[in-house]
Amino acid sequence: MITIRDAREADLPHLLAIYNHVILHTTAVYTYEAQTMEARKTWYADKLAAGYPVFVAEEAGKVIGFSSYGPFRAWPAYKYTIENSVYVTEEQRGKGIGKLLIQPVIDSAKTRGYHAIIAGIDSLNESSIRLHASFGFVEVAHFKQVGYKFGRWLDLTFMELLLDTPAHPVEG
Repeated sequence: MITIRDAREADLPHLLAIYNHVILHTTAVYTYEAQTMEARKTWYADKLAAGYPVFVAEEAGKVIGFSSYGPFRAWPAYKYTIENSVYVTEEQRGKGIGKLLIQPVIDSAKTRGYHAIIAGIDSLNESSIRLHASFGFVEVAHFKQVGYKFGRWLDLTFMELLLDTPAHPVEG
């Protein structure tokens, strides 16, 4: 049975292993170097300090995926927009775990008054595009050749989900 729960600091080695595999073997993250445990600890502490959740999928005591969100852009007028991320271990992909990890992101974003969730997805990652579309995300942009990894140019698709939020949120 798969359980979705809030991440704990003890989960960080598992999150690091999942993320580093994604960095080194896929185009889901547009960076080249594996992260260190110190970097992952800083990432986690920053998420908690900013009030951004980190969720994990756990099966038989083993972390098999995680999801989170954070700011979309740094300027104040973007404060009601977030960008989500979902990562699953290689051997567990295609088994519906991503679906289990996206719903708490959406629920948390609604609860916290966010208006838009953006997903930046490598344009060839059809499974992630289908996953997000199944939750109502729609493609809003396609950037050609904005990344370069594994000896080829990469296109980036932006998908967006608009949430029901107050018509006139607070500025400032």
